[in-house]
Amino acid sequence: MPAKGAALGLPAASALVIGSIIGTGVFALPAALAPYGPVSLVAFGAVTLGALALALTFGSLSRRVPASGGPYVYAREAFGEFAGFLNAWSYWITVWAGNAAIAVAWVGYVEVFVNTGHRTWTSVLIALTGLWIPAAINLTGVRNSGAFQVITTVLKFVPLLFMATVGLLFIDPANFGAFNASGRSVPGAVSAAAAIALFSYLGLEAASVVAGRVREPGRNVPRATVYGTLVCAVIYVLGTLAVFGTVPHGELASSTAPFTDAANGIAGGSWAGDAVAVAAVVSGIGALNGWTMLSAEMPYAAARDGLFPAAFARLRGRGGVPVFGIVSSTLLASLITVFSYTRFEDVFTKIVLLSVLTAVIPYLFSAAAQLHWLLVRGREGIAPRRLARDVTVAALAMAFSYWSIQGSGYQTVYYGLFVLLLGLPVYVWLKRGQARGAARSAPVEPAAGDRAARAPETPPSLPPALFRPRRSRSGGPRRQGLGHRD
Repeated sequence: MPAKGAALGLPAASALVIGSIIGTGVFALPAALAPYGPVSLVAFGAVTLGALALALTFGSLSRRVPASGGPYVYAREAFGEFAGFLNAWSYWITVWAGNAAIAVAWVGYVEVFVNTGHRTWTSVLIALTGLWIPAAINLTGVRNSGAFQVITTVLKFVPLLFMATVGLLFIDPANFGAFNASGRSVPGAVSAAAAIALFSYLGLEAASVVAGRVREPGRNVPRATVYGTLVCAVIYVLGTLAVFGTVPHGELASSTAPFTDAANGIAGGSWAGDAVAVAAVVSGIGALNGWTMLSAEMPYAAARDGLFPAAFARLRGRGGVPVFGIVSSTLLASLITVFSYTRFEDVFTKIVLLSVLTAVIPYLFSAAAQLHWLLVRGREGIAPRRLARDVTVAALAMAFSYWSIQGSGYQTVYYGLFVLLLGLPVYVWLKRGQARGAARSAPVEPAAGDRAARAPETPPSLPPALFRPRRSRSGGPRRQGLGHRD
């Protein structure tokens, strides 16, 4: 992004990471994990370690390439344009599909106050409202969306901090139920639960995606990524443990607002649960605000390089708002929300698994890009101890990504692979357009028989500079280095 768009300092960048990670997903997660039983807490611990490895990897990559685009620019730098396109395409799907999942979970807490009968089309209308309010905020500019992100991040921490501290004092072991309630083997249950739990950490790369809008990105992006993920990890694990221990297992699996039920059980009345529900509603809007920003930033970075439709690179207004990216992503999230409510019973889990799979692909490429840089391109300038540490962390991040794909399930991998491969015709169309443009601008080479006849037309006495090829309006060939936009 242009320097004038660097409107996010360290607090706002950290709030973007925390706000993107902590949405309504964590508020709905205990109910989604309940069918597996307490074994899912083991999965949560493993996912937390994997998320920290990813955060460290993204932090290191963002120091090396402090440009907007995150996983897209890392893959393009390491493996070329096609890999960059696949990552941009996959991540873009993650964002709008993930927004639909956040909106569905958000509805569960809004319906603590309205539509308590859970009428389907009323729920759909509430979800669509939750998607378009953040879109409207983002359309006003990055400064407004950044300020909104800080406010909602502070507000959402209150109930989560309460459950992660006071809630632990009210745990009743009888509420946990059978350790493995899934009927699968323990390793199988852990893998399946981990695929769902990973959704709660999506967004840890948020600061790297908008690096071009962050002041001093080489310094602030890594700090925001690692510190934000650490804070969320502590809150997540302790808060989920408290909910498992304060809500009976049989009730938790069918709950649409598990943190509200837990707060009501602790306080012995509905006021505490209502307060948690209000915080969850604020949290959801904040998360959707951050993810809506990401939904436009990744396509913008790719479109600037000719690897996404040009409409995504057009900016409007003084702050440089990527209007097309915001509107198109919100429209797609709206469509998948309506489709899911009318086709699936477990709406949240279905969308979560799809968005997790499409997010893990860019995570996998990012870990591979880090290994490629460490082992192939840059190892000479790194101390052996640091090299061993960074390689170990990147290898763990890669192994964790593979494990997450395996745990997503065959159906999710099928749908995820299908939507990923839908990008191939788009890539061919983009490259065909570039080839046509290059053909129109290329000089026509005369036939071999005409060269001798045309040669005398060039007076040998004229200065050689007059016969140099004319440069393009932009001043020459486009630079290929990453980060030239920033």
